[in-house]
Amino acid sequence: MKFVEIYTDGACSGNPGPGGYGTILVFRGLEKEMSGGEKSTTNNRMELMAAIVGLEALKEPCKVILTSDSKYLVDGINLGWARSWRLHNWVKSDKKPALNADLWGRLLELLEVHDVTFAWIKGHEGHPYNERCDRLAVEARDAAAAL
Repeated sequence: MKFVEIYTDGACSGNPGPGGYGTILVFRGLEKEMSGGEKSTTNNRMELMAAIVGLEALKEPCKVILTSDSKYLVDGINLGWARSWRLHNWVKSDKKPALNADLWGRLLELLEVHDVTFAWIKGHEGHPYNERCDRLAVEARDAAAAL
């Protein structure tokens, strides 16, 4: 199984507001940057989209370390929240609907294909890939805002 590193970040101006995501895939020293945005979204949706886009870009099942500064994304998987929400028909333990169920569902489907480990890093602390993902996300957010 091929080993790929994925770095992700999301950005939003207002919540909701224009948003963007940035994703970088690293495989055998080669890098691929991806980004996109939406006119009206939330930061959490962009964090999820960054991970989804990165995993969807893989052409075969891979072993992945996905690094993000989003506690929402990383804890949602590592603490089992998203799987629990899906198991309970997208209802949280407080009986409120889980937000972003559509994206969590897509992400969980991808985790059935790839062997993914989620790692959290503190954002804006000088990590080169995190800083690049942030720049990609902000550029995509600004482009979406201009539409």
